[in-house]
Formats: sequence, structure tokens, C-alpha cells
Amino acid sequence: MRLPRTDRERLLLVLALVTVITVFTATVPLLRDWFDLRVYYGTVHTWVHHGGRIYDYRVPGTTYGFTYPPFAAVSMLPMALLGLRAAITAALLLNLAALGTVVWMLGGPALRRHGWYGWALTGCALALFEPVRDTVSFGQVNLVLLALVLTDAWLLTTGRARWAGIGIGLAAAVKLTPALFIGLLLLAGRRRAAGVATAVAVAATALAAWVAPDASRFYWSEALWDTQRIGKAAYVSNQSLQGVLARLAEPAEPSRVVWLVMVLVVLAVWAWRARRAVAVGDWWTAFALTGLTACLVSPITWVHHLVWLLPSFAVLLRTGHTRVAGALYAVLCTSVVWLWFDDASGVDGFIGGSAYVWVTLGLLLWLPVDDADQAFFTPIRKPSATAPAPRTAATTIVQVSGHPGPPLSDVTVAATGTRTRADAGASGPACDTDRAAASEPTGSTRPAARNPQSSSDRASS
Repeated sequence: MRLPRTDRERLLLVLALVTVITVFTATVPLLRDWFDLRVYYGTVHTWVHHGGRIYDYRVPGTTYGFTYPPFAAVSMLPMALLGLRAAITAALLLNLAALGTVVWMLGGPALRRHGWYGWALTGCALALFEPVRDTVSFGQVNLVLLALVLTDAWLLTTGRARWAGIGIGLAAAVKLTPALFIGLLLLAGRRRAAGVATAVAVAATALAAWVAPDASRFYWSEALWDTQRIGKAAYVSNQSLQGVLARLAEPAEPSRVVWLVMVLVVLAVWAWRARRAVAVGDWWTAFALTGLTACLVSPITWVHHLVWLLPSFAVLLRTGHTRVAGALYAVLCTSVVWLWFDDASGVDGFIGGSAYVWVTLGLLLWLPVDDADQAFFTPIRKPSATAPAPRTAATTIVQVSGHPGPPLSDVTVAATGTRTRADAGASGPACDTDRAAASEPTGSTRPAARNPQSSSDRASS
């Protein structure tokens, strides 16, 4: 198949892709009608305008309410000034801006080399990626949190480390899972950044305690420890290790001991691989590994939480593993886990009903660590005004002098300030609720089942 060569051919291809994606999303029950945003909006409006309590609110006709830490509600207070439609518009724009920021940090320079065509194809690809489309159509906060965390990775890789930690701290105050990235900073010996992240998270939590003391007391003493508030662990949308165990044990409760052992093993693997990544200066792989681990060890990882896998796909593309990235991307676009929506028992249910878990686990074990070419991520810099010394001159010096000296690659580095991929590899470390599908906050891509979740369980958005 011949690739498009002219701008006209490229435009026609992009328009065809946009048409297919539009038809797909309009005809398949994939849109969530902003359900999670309705939870946030209703919570804030009840709290501000009617004197209600944050954790008592329920979406009318459902048992679903607010489950995040109090600072999340405080950060959403601007919604009290908006109508629902305006809030939906603002959430959509915020998610799109966050997604654009994430893409720019993960591959902006590479995409700029392909101009508008690269950005358009990337947008089409992301529109089909199930975690992204669910996050957007639920009105979720995952992309915003990802952008905050990756901002710290960008700071660490561009010589602005003095500001690193703020994004991670804010993200951890909104949801607990990103706190694992503070652990990454500690593993990497970045104590100042870890301290900044911890201080920001504590300060944000203290602010929430001052603004909503009763809600803070209830959350940290009761709600946090009540796992049933989040949702049914065996539900197929839960693509975490505990989700796998819960589906295996259903209808009984999964063993907490087995889960804790699995979590400890995964954390050990993460610590080993993340330390290796930061040792060679591959911060983006280290952050990708941490996002994968957070999804695995969290008690509940709904499908839309898997936007934390996006950095891993960027790493695969950077290191030349395009076929692997394409295959895993295809799996995460198919909504394959929903084939076991009603019954995830048996071998097929174990494998297919937890397919996204196996993808995440496989990436944790296998994601390449690369110290050779970080330019895929870092901003394009203007060339130096001083011309580098010719390579041939450096070579001649070594050959003529007759004295022992460093290998050619080292002299080349000294003379030109550059290093090839082969050189770097050899030299070591471098641096609406009336719709059936829309009423399911955990993200089913099929019409609601007879009893998708126990009515006594309060699910997390």
C-alpha cells in the first residue's frame, strides 16, 4: 500500500479517518454522557449552594457519589459559578488542552518534523484509544493529572529541576495514586523534588481541611478505608491486580494476603527497573514504569485510568519498537475486555477479561530502557553559533600522534560535543443518565447489564 506523498493525499486520508472515527463513536455505545463530570458538578453545587456535604451527594437515581480526597472538591469549586453545559464545555476544553500538553511533552519535536500531518494522525489515533475516549466522554480528570506529573518529568530532563515536584504534589492531592511518583523521586535520589512534591501535597490537603474540615475528617478517618465506596472490585472495568483476583474468587472475597504479596513483587520489579532507568538518565521510561505500576497496584483501576500507559507507548516508538506498540495499541482500542462483561469465569475469562492487566504487566517487565537518544522528547534547540571541529581532524590527530589515547568515539565527543547512538550505548550511563451505557460510571462499552454492579456498592468516578 502506497503511503500518501502529497499534502492533498494526506488531507484526504485524515478526512477519511475523521469520518470513520465519527461514525464509530456515534453508532457504538461508547459515549458516557459526562457521567463523572455530573458527579463532580452535583457535588460542588450541592455543597456551595445548598449547604450539603461533599460525601453525601448522589447522582439522582443512582448510588454514585464523590470519592476523591477533599482537595479535589476544593479544586473544582469554580464549577459552582457555571451551568452544567458550561461546565461540560470547560471540562472538554481542559481535557483537550491536557492531552495536547501530554503529546507535546512525549513527542512534540518528532511530530513537528511531520507538521500538521503528524499531529492529525496522532489525534485520530488517540480518539480511538479506549482510555482516552473514556476519560473525555466521562469528563474525568485523568489526563489533567497525567499532564501535571509529566510536567515534572519534562522539568527534570530540561535542566529545570528546581521546579520539579509541584505537579506530582498537586496530582497526589487530587487522587492518591500519583503519590507513587514521589517514591520514584526518592529512588532517583532527587530528595529536593520529592520534598517539594510532599510539601505541595500536604499543603493542598491542609487547605482542603481548612475549607472543608468535616469532609476532610470523614474522608481520612472513614471513606478512605471503605473500599466498597469505590466500586465492585470484580467488575470487568477494574483492570488491576486486585480486579484479576476478585474475578477469580467471585462470588467470594479475594485474599488480601495474596494481593499484598503480588503488590510487593510488582513494587520490587518497579524499583529495580526504575532505578536502572534513572541511572542512565532515561527519566521518561522511569515515569512510564511508575505509571504502569500505579495502575497495577491500585485496588481499583478502571479502564479510563489507563491513560497512564501513554508514556509507555511513546517509549516504544522512541526505541523503534513500532510493531509492538501497534499491536498493544490495537488491543487497547478494541474494548475486548467487555466481551466478558457478564461472566469472566474460566480460562478465557481469566485471559480476555483481564487483557489490559496483561498488557500493563508485560510493559512493566519488558519496556526498553534507553540512554542513547532522548531527543525524541526534549525540545529542539537552536544550533550553536560556534562550528564544531571536523571529525576527520580529530581522527587524524589520533592516528598521527602515535601516543596512546582514548578511542575514536571519545575524541569525537570531546571535539564535537555530540555522541552517536552506538557511542552512547557503548559508553554507559548518560545522563446524561437516561441512556443505559451513560449511566455506568465504570466505563462499560456495552449497554448496561441487568445488574452491572451491586446496588449496595458505591462506585468511584
